[in-house]
Amino acid sequence: MNNDTQLSIINGLLEGILENHPDIFLIQVRIKPTNNIKVFIDTNEGISIDKCIRVNRQLYKAIEEAAMFPEGDFSLEVSSPGVGEPILLNRQYQKNIGRHFIVTLNDEKKLEGTLTTSTDDGIVLEEITGKGKKQETLTHSILFEQIKKAVVEVKF
Repeated sequence: MNNDTQLSIINGLLEGILENHPDIFLIQVRIKPTNNIKVFIDTNEGISIDKCIRVNRQLYKAIEEAAMFPEGDFSLEVSSPGVGEPILLNRQYQKNIGRHFIVTLNDEKKLEGTLTTSTDDGIVLEEITGKGKKQETLTHSILFEQIKKAVVEVKF
C-alpha cells in the first residue's frame, strides 16, 4: 500500500472519528517511511491533552481493525501543531487573529506583522515601522495563493 493510499484511508478514518467531536478540526496527517503516523489536530480554543488521547485511541483502534500495517508495524502520534509549525488552514488564521506572524511569500519576500483579518481569500497583516514621530502602520493584504509559509511568532 503506497503512502497516498495510506493517507487517504487515515483521513477517512479521522473524518468518521471527528464527526463525534465537532469542535476538533484536522490540520494535517504525515506518515514517515518508518510507519510513524503524525496527526495534527486543534480546536478554536486550543486542544487539550485529553482530547488528543481520545482521538489517538480511537484512531489507533481503527487503523488496527483496517489492517493497514502488517503485524501492527506502526506508531501513532496525535497532537496540536507545535510552536513554529506553519499555519495551513484558514481556521488556524482565524484562531490567531491579533498575534504576530512571519509570512514568507512565494517570491521569498518576508513580511512581519500582526494578523488583523482572515477571509476566505487571504489575510491582512499590520506592520509597524519606524519609531516616535516617524512611526507608521503599513497594511499588507495577502492572498492565500501568495503565501509559501506563515508562522506565528511567539514573543516574550
